[in-house]
Amino acid sequence: MQTFRASGILLHPTSLPGRFGIGDLGHESYKFVDFLQGAKQKLWHVLPLGPTGPQNSPYQSRSAFAGNPLLISPDILIEEGYLEKRDLLPIPKFSATQIHFPTVRSYKFRLFRRAFQGFKQTRPYFQFEKKHSKWLEPFAHYMALRTANRDVSWTTFDPDVKARAEEILFHKFLQYEFFRQWHQLKVRCVDRNILIMGDMPFYVEHDSADVWHSPRLFDLDKHGKSRSVGGVPPDYFAKDGQLWGNPTYRWDNLEKTKYAWWIERFQAIFELVDVLRLDHFRGFEKFWKVTASASTARRGVWSRGPGIKLFQAVHKRLGELSFIAENLGVITPEVEELRRRLRLPGMAVLQFAFGDNATHRPNNYVRELAAFTGTHDNDTTLGWWKYLNRSAQKTGRSQASIEVDRAKAYLQTDGHEMPWSFIQAVITSVANISMIPMQDILGLGSTARMNVPGRAEGNWRWRYSSKAITPALVDRLRRITEVSGR
Repeated sequence: MQTFRASGILLHPTSLPGRFGIGDLGHESYKFVDFLQGAKQKLWHVLPLGPTGPQNSPYQSRSAFAGNPLLISPDILIEEGYLEKRDLLPIPKFSATQIHFPTVRSYKFRLFRRAFQGFKQTRPYFQFEKKHSKWLEPFAHYMALRTANRDVSWTTFDPDVKARAEEILFHKFLQYEFFRQWHQLKVRCVDRNILIMGDMPFYVEHDSADVWHSPRLFDLDKHGKSRSVGGVPPDYFAKDGQLWGNPTYRWDNLEKTKYAWWIERFQAIFELVDVLRLDHFRGFEKFWKVTASASTARRGVWSRGPGIKLFQAVHKRLGELSFIAENLGVITPEVEELRRRLRLPGMAVLQFAFGDNATHRPNNYVRELAAFTGTHDNDTTLGWWKYLNRSAQKTGRSQASIEVDRAKAYLQTDGHEMPWSFIQAVITSVANISMIPMQDILGLGSTARMNVPGRAEGNWRWRYSSKAITPALVDRLRRITEVSGR
């Protein structure tokens, strides 16, 4: 990643079009890869791919290793002979632009149960099961126990209730299908010279197979409940900070194992992706530790992370890996020193460029950088711009009006087509990597926002329409990419 100059698009697969209410690894994903190639993009940035919990957040997963079954394509299950077309009927009337997760989950798992009836344990399946047994067995067992215990947290599992063998095999089948469909898609990406950029959350969800199976690696009490949880102090995104609720790590116990769990985690994810964004990179140096009973993240303490020792152990076992460090927010010189020692590119976000932090302005970029117009946590650029203008008009001369003036002056625009002004600024910048959320490519407003940090409900639902990608759009993105030498 030190010399690779490329641009790409941030789009989680759930946001792809399709008739099943949610994007999946079927034909629309292949069309999206073809779109990337046609527009001369070299990177597809996806969010974490794990099975999500009740809030549907990719950053709150039931497993750090497993894939999200909701991404399995029913159409490919038909092609593989697990389903017939009549099994799909009736298909609920899904929204083309918003995911209704309860309906999607209910419908798809009905299909998955039917597909499982025709599943036979073939040689490729046994090879998959053997290769991934270290995480697959406990994950499938944990999910089967959740079913048997009516989806309560593992800390309240009934010790007399056992997991059914058939249910364990069902969850192994889902993982087998997810990985098979994902690797087929990845072959398409290789054929089109597209690299997949993944995203690894720093923490894992408490109600997950990882914490259930390996409680000694996490800060838990004797009943399995979190003693401390992670988050960040008050910042740009949230005045009370962000209280994520994930258990913090027992780094002392992890070090005793020579960081085996983390090494296995990195090894697993690099089978799915080519480049990995390390979310909350600063946590490896120091992390914000909050008492589990706290209602906000305001009162916490910075606690020391593993530092370079973890990465040295990973490098010793796995060799060179392509990382990008998410170094946004409250970043100290120690965090930047760790990033420099590891020779990892950091991040810049153009939406942050017109306040008081000028490091996010393209004139301050360096080559070893991934420049984003915005991230999954930001509003869309159009939504951000409209909100900033409304705030400026309401309050007169204010911070909002200063940012509006700076943005217009810097980008030399009257504000018309601001998303494309942003796209041009990051793509033509010196940064080796430029990344554009699909919402900005399509010029969409706040209704297409992916996530509002600190808000528990209503996130992760956006999808784009299959008619949104036009030849003119492909040509416009291709031309600006080519002229920028990407």
